[in-house]
Amino acid sequence: MLKTRQCLLGIRTFLGVTSRIWSFILYILRKHLRTIIQYQTVRYDTLPLSPISRNRLNAVKRKILVLDLDETLIHSHHDGVLRPTVRPGTPPDFILKVVIDKHPVRFFVHKRPHVDFFLEVVIFLLTNFTNILMSIVYMCHCTLDLGSYIKDLSVVHSDLSSIVILDNSPGAYRSHPDNAIPIKSWFSDPSDTALLNLLPMLDALRFTSDVRSVLSRNLHQHRLW
Repeated sequence: MLKTRQCLLGIRTFLGVTSRIWSFILYILRKHLRTIIQYQTVRYDTLPLSPISRNRLNAVKRKILVLDLDETLIHSHHDGVLRPTVRPGTPPDFILKVVIDKHPVRFFVHKRPHVDFFLEVVIFLLTNFTNILMSIVYMCHCTLDLGSYIKDLSVVHSDLSSIVILDNSPGAYRSHPDNAIPIKSWFSDPSDTALLNLLPMLDALRFTSDVRSVLSRNLHQHRLW
């Protein structure tokens, strides 16, 4: 009888240990599977537009998309940062070497997940019927107000009904909130999909005569993240 109890106890102990080991193995497998999935290239089938869609696009004005860079499309840090927000050991997508006050400085640049695909689709959307016009707006083109710089969209084009700005900082576009698409600041999250989530909206904005009639409905989202 005692041997039977000892045998049952041994079996229970063995099953308990086996169950824990198996749970740990499943945890590792799921973790690696998520890593593999999140770095897979996302592809969409490009289908030709219908004649009705072509006629509608020809009837509306050309749209202009203003893209913020830092913490919207990329994140960067330099040699002197004591606590970078990127996980230690994460390789940068590229490194910029510049000289500041005669001192060489390296900037480590990390691209937001899916940014390459996002830009490819955006360029396709903007150039489907018209030639693309790209320009860079610097800080000198911004307006200084109460110690912060505001991006004046009228510098880009006088017709604000056709301009959309994508920026992680609501303060930067507070003069034109009806033209803005808010986006969460990005630093290091490899599972971020914010850029992908915006593609349907940008596609729909092509067909609007005034982008402000749509974007003004999202004013409640314009807050500091």
